[in-house]
Order: sequence, then C-alpha cells, then structure tokens
Amino acid sequence: MTARAAAPVAPTDRVSEVLARDEALVNVFVRHASHFEKLRKPMMRRVMARLVTVEQAARIAGVPVDALVRDLNEALHIDTSAAAVTRENASGDCSDEASEHRPSLREVELDVREDMRTGREPFSRIMAEVARLRPDELLHLRTIFEPVPLFGLLEKRGFRHETMRYGAHDWSVWFWRGSEAEGSPLPEPPVLASTDAVEMPTIWLDVRGLQPPEPLVRTLAALELMPSRHQLVQINARVPQLLLPMLAERGFACEVDDSRADEVRVRIWRPEGD
Repeated sequence: MTARAAAPVAPTDRVSEVLARDEALVNVFVRHASHFEKLRKPMMRRVMARLVTVEQAARIAGVPVDALVRDLNEALHIDTSAAAVTRENASGDCSDEASEHRPSLREVELDVREDMRTGREPFSRIMAEVARLRPDELLHLRTIFEPVPLFGLLEKRGFRHETMRYGAHDWSVWFWRGSEAEGSPLPEPPVLASTDAVEMPTIWLDVRGLQPPEPLVRTLAALELMPSRHQLVQINARVPQLLLPMLAERGFACEVDDSRADEVRVRIWRPEGD
C-alpha cells in the first residue's frame, strides 16, 4: 500500500477518512475482527464509516484500539512511533483557548457526561441549548465520545463545530452559528398510523445495553439493507432522540411505543411511494 498522506492514523480519525487514504486498508480492519467485513459493502460503509471514529469502531468490535491504529499505520508505511506521539498528544491536557477556526465568543457550557454514563438521553438538553444560543455565543459541550451524528444535523442548520479529545472518554465540542445559521427546527420524522406498517414483514433489532454510537450505527445500517415493504422494530432502553430527525432526513416514518416499563420500541418503515 502507498500512503496518500504523511500524517499518522489516529484513534480520533473517522473510519471513512482512513479508508479514503487507501481502499485496501479495509483488509487491516477485517484482520482484527470479522465484524468489519461489512465495510466491504458500499451501503454499510456509507453508514458506519462516516459516523464512527477508529476508536469507536474498535470498541464496537471489541478489539484493542492501539493494535488497530498501529497496524493501520504500518500498512501505510508510517512510523508507529509517530502515531504513538499523536495518540499521546490527543489524550493529553489540551488548552481550551480559541483556535484559529473557533471564534472568540462567550461560552455556554453544557456537560452531559454524567447523563451518558448513566444511560440518560442527552439529545433534548443539547438541542434546547442550541436553540437558545445567540450569535455572540458558542456552546461548549462536554461528552464521553465524539458525537459525530450530531455534526451533520447541526451543519444543516448552519452551525459549525470544533472538537478536542482529552482522554478515551473525555471530549469537548464547540458549536457556533455560521453566517448562514437559521433558527428553524430540525425535521420531525413523519409519524403515520400503525396500520400503515403493521402488515409488513418485521426485522427486529435489540440495541439495549450497547454503548453509543453503536445503537444508531446498527439501526441505520439495518435500514440501508432492509428490503422494500419491510419494517424495522428497534428495541431500546430509551427513546432514541438523535435517531428520529435522521429518519426524517432519510424519508422514513416511525412510531414510538414507550408504554412498556423496561423498553421502548421504535417501528420504522418507508411510506409507500417514497
């Protein structure tokens, strides 16, 4: 393989960015876990590779991230000691001073790390702060992983972002309004009567107990592969609030059933004619 970029692969790189260097790097992922075979499929790659970082992918597959990063760099003929320095710098103490890209605005801090650790859904808190954000303010979000799916949602509303990693489960993300930012709400998924989907063959997906962003990635991947005139029922421990606006973007309808004490079922299907 021939490296297309001199910089070493880091745990914080998105899988899509790594594969963009050399398509054959998918073989390195597969050698570590058969779970990564799905990256050979274009539809699965569109979902998984763009949403997760190398570190998150390693955690989902249950493989050591250091070994995966080392082998990716070796395949690119990049000195693994340089990659180690990059990891140390990424994990070490970092300054929160504004970078050359992040504007010097008044910070509004929101720490959702405890929510994430205890399994509470932080999406509604985040979006409430985003809605209140003034043009002279930026939101400083503290999380336990890089919230990649959130980036696309807010970019569509004109927000820009910057991330910084302090440790394996300690991240800062800043959001601020670009000149094109608008206050329009995110699209809500079309919710149709359950009779529209009840007769369809059902694919069941239980994501309880999985760590973010795996429930989101698995659900979107399953929807990419779902045959026409089928429906997917996701079984979750809570309402997947981040998933719902993403369903609207992809043209899916859904029905949320939170009547059970120990689970939430989200029925997802594509309306006929879409």
